[in-house]
Amino acid sequence: MTVFTTGITVLQKIVIAIGAGLCVWGGINLMEGYGGDNPGSKSQGIKQLLAGGGVIIIGTTLVPLLSGLLN
Repeated sequence: MTVFTTGITVLQKIVIAIGAGLCVWGGINLMEGYGGDNPGSKSQGIKQLLAGGGVIIIGTTLVPLLSGLLN
């Protein structure tokens, strides 16, 4: 059971790290869009930024619920 709990913790950290990376990438695209006055890049950046936030929320709320599957 401890292996499963440890796996859930590792999975949670990985999902949060992916979401944070997506947020950073979206922020960079957003700043590039503002710097070059490129509306396409701004749109893509804000979408990536929000998607990264969503992935972080999933990692913090839904992934820990997996530990209740075996109880």
